[in-house]
Order: sequence, then C-alpha cells, then structure tokens
Amino acid sequence: MTTEPAGGQAPSQSQGGWGQSQSQGGWGQSQDGPGPSQFQSQGAGQFQSQGWYGTGWRLRITHRTHVTYKGSARASYNEARMSPPTLPRQTTLASRLTTDSQAPIWSYRDYWGTQVSAFDVMAPHEELIITATATVETSPAAPPPPPLPWAELAAAAAGGQLLEFLMPTARTTVSAELAGSAREQAAAAADPAEAAAAIATWVRDRVNYVPGSTGVQTSAQEAWDQGQGVCQDIAHLTVALLREVGLPARYVSGYLYPKADGQPGDEVTGQSHAWVEYWTGEWAACDPTNRGDVGERHVVVAAGRDYADVPPLKGIYHGAPSSTMEVSVQLARLA
Repeated sequence: MTTEPAGGQAPSQSQGGWGQSQSQGGWGQSQDGPGPSQFQSQGAGQFQSQGWYGTGWRLRITHRTHVTYKGSARASYNEARMSPPTLPRQTTLASRLTTDSQAPIWSYRDYWGTQVSAFDVMAPHEELIITATATVETSPAAPPPPPLPWAELAAAAAGGQLLEFLMPTARTTVSAELAGSAREQAAAAADPAEAAAAIATWVRDRVNYVPGSTGVQTSAQEAWDQGQGVCQDIAHLTVALLREVGLPARYVSGYLYPKADGQPGDEVTGQSHAWVEYWTGEWAACDPTNRGDVGERHVVVAAGRDYADVPPLKGIYHGAPSSTMEVSVQLARLA
C-alpha cells in the first residue's frame, strides 16, 4: 500500500495497494454550528454552522495525483475525497474530478458526510492520474461561539453522535501521563473554549513543524515524544488531548492558501492541509499548526475522527509489486 502523506511527510509504500494522506498545517472560529448543513444530514459527523457570513475570497484549487506502478497493474479500485462541499462558511461554485482512464466515476456521501468519488480501473495500466479541480468562495474567521459550562457540555456529549468524537483512535491515543497533563491545562482555564485554546497552543509549543519528519502512520503520542511532525501530526495530537479533557473533537482535511497577503490573480503551490474542530455547544475551529484562525484561506473537504476517515485518495490494486506517487496542489486566488 502506498499512502500520500500530509503536509511534508515522506510517502510510505508496501506491496498490494495504496492510499493517499493529507495534512499540513488561531483559535476560536466557528467553522460550523447549530443545525444541519449541506454536508449531508445523514452521517454522524455532518458539518454544522452558526451561519457566519462575511467578505471572503474566491479560490481555485487543482489537486493532481500521479501514481506510477512498477510494472503493470491488472486492476485498481479507488476512492477519492477531494471535492469541497458547500457549507455556511464556504460555497462551492464548481467541482470536478477526472482520471486518465475511461473508467466511470460515481459519487456518494460516506458516513461522515464527505463526498466520495469512486472508480475502478479494470484494464491493465502502468500509471493512474487523478485531477480534482474546484472553485470555492470562502468566508473570514467568525467570532467564537459562547461555550457551554463544563457540566452542561459533558451531559450533552455523553451520547449520540458527539460520543464518537470523544473516543480515542489508533492515531489519537496518548499515554495516561500525557492525558493527565492535558487535564491540568484544562483545569487552569476559565471555560471550555479557553481550555481548547490553551491545549492547541501547548501542542504547537511542543511540536515543531518539520517536513518529512514523520510518516502517514505516525501516532499522536509519537509526535509528542519526538517533538516534531507535520500538520497531520499536530492535528491528531490536538484532537487527542481535546478528547482527553472532555471536548468532542474532529480532524478536518482540506486546503490552505499559503500566502496571507495573497492578491486576486496570485497562484501558488500549496499542499493539502489538516486542522481541528472542537465542540463547546457549537463546533469551533482552530489551526494549531499555523497558530491562526480558520478563515478565508482555508477550504474544507472532509472531517472525521482522524485521518483514516478522510484520506484524499485510497484504494487497492493487483499485479505490480510496488508503486510511487507524486502529488501537486495549485491554489489561485481569483477574487
């Protein structure tokens, strides 16, 4: 399996299949809030919003993945999660995914509400090229929603969909010692929102952003222990510690336009990106890697418990002993 890493990680490879990862690298913006969104009212993790609107940007994203097999793949079975949804803080004006094969592409919403483009290439092939393009209008960072008191938050999060975002996963499990330190951070905060901000800052102070320092399978605890990682690791670690203090938290994947001072007409090379949302009565967002708000430079694609729920590309193939993957992301500010 070959997996495209997120935000500066080195790809990992093994025989038998492949997938693609996502990551890269403020607090308190409400990315979503009360009421179902157009991300789909069916999955457990559907996006919600408090309805914040403002003057934002128009961005065009071109995400190209080129898989080259060592030999011929007799068949491959693929899923892509590269299509930004329309949400209260972003409007998708156009979105398209194509491949260099003649395979038909069909779409569905997965359990988490993410749009999935699935396609099977049944003829022998030595390479596979997937190109996803989208034009999205985004909104600036919104004021943080007022948090519930801790007792009310705990009661609300004790069941239903929110409980899934309190449970640890393989990538978001940390030691009892680290969990205890996180609870000490939260205990010193005035309310849940302040606790979330303190934990996000604590994580970023501890973990340096170092491209290539981790792999797609790196866990939150491993990133903490080595003190370095990429945005995927920083997001996983922040999610893990928010859950340990009782805050439902989810991993968000998407894109970040890297130039804060970008002007209409500016096109830059970027990467896929990962950040965090946490629930304090409404969903709020933070980008711990960049220590900044989630605003007009961010484009949401998917959210889930961790990276495993939202990989941009994953699949399996038969025939070739191994494969390599090249990924490029171009972002243009149109307005």
